[in-house]
Amino acid sequence: MSGIDTNTTGAQAEVQAQEHGLVTAALRGALDVNTMGGLWRELEARLRPLKVVTLEVDASALQLCGSGGLALLRYLKTGGFTPLATVTVRGLAENLDQLLLLFADEDPEPPRPAPPGLPEEIGAAARSFARDLREQVCFLGTMAAELAGACVHVGRFRWKEVKRLCIAAGANALPIVSLLSFLIGLVIAFDSAAPLAKFGAQIFIANTIGYSAVRELGPLMTAVMLAGRSGAAFAAEIGTMKVNEELAALTTMGLDPIRFLALQRVTAGIILTPVLTLYSMFASVLGGMLVMLSLGFSMPEIYVQMATQVHLGDIGMGLGKSVAFGIIFSAVGCLRGFQTGQGPIAVGVSATRAVVTSILLVIIADAVFSGAGFILDK
Repeated sequence: MSGIDTNTTGAQAEVQAQEHGLVTAALRGALDVNTMGGLWRELEARLRPLKVVTLEVDASALQLCGSGGLALLRYLKTGGFTPLATVTVRGLAENLDQLLLLFADEDPEPPRPAPPGLPEEIGAAARSFARDLREQVCFLGTMAAELAGACVHVGRFRWKEVKRLCIAAGANALPIVSLLSFLIGLVIAFDSAAPLAKFGAQIFIANTIGYSAVRELGPLMTAVMLAGRSGAAFAAEIGTMKVNEELAALTTMGLDPIRFLALQRVTAGIILTPVLTLYSMFASVLGGMLVMLSLGFSMPEIYVQMATQVHLGDIGMGLGKSVAFGIIFSAVGCLRGFQTGQGPIAVGVSATRAVVTSILLVIIADAVFSGAGFILDK
């Protein structure tokens, strides 16, 4: 038998190891918040090294003062010191024994909701999509009304703000638009050169570059770049204003946030997208022309071949697409900004949603334009 003296005012324990893994622990003295810590550490040091199968705790000579003693007894009873042992506590007063029984052997886990089934997930996704689509349609209708009213009352436009946005979203985007458009022209020309060389028709590289750059890739790539650059910026700006409650302040002052913020950004998108698209067309054609010059074609040959393929109607189609794309990415960016929630990541989520939705809608609109153009050209 080994005695344990906690060197406190009366809290003591005697631990005795017997045969077949039986260990007895006799507790006596006053156990309160001041004496519990020492007794706890001593019991842990003595019991953990033992191979305990059964632990019998005698608390008949123990005086509990406060809930600290109950915490120690509960830890003993639940196998805190002897995880693999069967523990019994005897000798407690009836009221204390009943109180100890109120503690569960394990802390109850909070109830977990059942995971939703596949039909529920599909239904929730469908509701979310329908709600978001409704908000987009309502916002676009509001923006159309604001634009129509602003065209009648030109004073509603804050032209200084429109100019600032055109510079920030358009002029500052010229380097990236130039580089990507030029490289796209190079890629189209290089990819077309080898297959056409098999048929002795490399001169038709000019047709491919002119048609694809003017009608398709010029407007599409410009819109995608602006959606990722400027659409996300619009969503982040307006989202930050909402998080900082600046939109609420505008409403309090009697200013419509859509007219005060979104109208200027959509106007800037309508103005700058065709200009950048025209510039993108030129950069793509220039990249393809350099490839053709390296293949031995002269500038007059390239010009004549492109002129036979590309007409003013094709340029008009590309610029018409760019106007629609400008409305899409700027309006969606503003809408996502107004939909920003609360929290530290809300602005980033809105910017991401703006980019994803804008690019998706731009590609869908381009598919509609291409289908309509195919039908009209027949």
